[in-house]
Amino acid sequence: MRFFILLIVVHLLPVSHVYPQAVKQVSALKLVGTQLTDAGGKPIMLRGVSFGWHNWWPRFYNAGAVQWLKNDWKCNVLRAAMGVEPDKGYIKEKEGSKEKIKSVVDAAIKENIYVIIDWHSHNIRLNEAKEFFAEMATTYGKYPHVIYEIFNEPERQSWADVKSYSIEVIKTIRGIDPDNIILVGSPHWDQDIHIVADDPIKGYDNLMYTVHFYAATHKQWLRDRGDYALGKGIPIFISESAGMEASGNGPLDEQEWKNWIGWAEKNKISWITWSVTDKNETCSMLLPSAASEGNWQEKDMKESGIKTRSLIREYNGHN
Repeated sequence: MRFFILLIVVHLLPVSHVYPQAVKQVSALKLVGTQLTDAGGKPIMLRGVSFGWHNWWPRFYNAGAVQWLKNDWKCNVLRAAMGVEPDKGYIKEKEGSKEKIKSVVDAAIKENIYVIIDWHSHNIRLNEAKEFFAEMATTYGKYPHVIYEIFNEPERQSWADVKSYSIEVIKTIRGIDPDNIILVGSPHWDQDIHIVADDPIKGYDNLMYTVHFYAATHKQWLRDRGDYALGKGIPIFISESAGMEASGNGPLDEQEWKNWIGWAEKNKISWITWSVTDKNETCSMLLPSAASEGNWQEKDMKESGIKTRSLIREYNGHN
């Protein structure tokens, strides 16, 4: 009887450790010039979607939605957008905010896809950002799945101010996690990449700079800025984009959206589309009928969601 019980105990012991052992590790990411690559130096592109502000659409921040976006939409990266200043955001509800972000990050790691931890703010909150990213790096720095986006969209701050802030947050992360990719924002809602190109952050590896586009507003002039930055050796990551106006409303400009995706693909630049929400606006991909945990049918999706799903499946090889 004792032997039988022992066999049961031995059989069950690994169950408490299934989570880290069951994960087939994705490749660690690194930069070779302007190109995002896997650990062996092979170019890699990440294509996926961003969740909306966690404080307004928390219902989608769960493992079921992550699993559906991986398996049905074929995303190989997701972005967890943690609202910072608004009600129920990080400043006012720190623990609840972290819980929501961690639910997506944990699920993405389990599903073996990449995940961006996005400090979704338009303002400089240095001390709070350092505290948050120190905890995230301590918790997740050992996982190659994790990417840190340290400033979603600076609005009116100068590049000098954004650069100074970014260096301090980068120092904090790099003191804990020496190599996971860090995404750095640029002024004017991530449009001033040409200014960054003339004065980049130096002394740190695996830094990339974000460009955000909304195709009906941002056209060839912003791609020209991107070309200028690439020409000066600046690595670009499109961490937020969509097909309508920058307001999030108005009709899709499908031709201009196609132009942007073509530009990104030609330059092997990763891209993420905004957003997994059910707000009454063009850029929200879902309707209120969409279940919180995935299993969305076409009747549950808006035009932007249907188009985004199609694009990701096409370019990630699952059309």
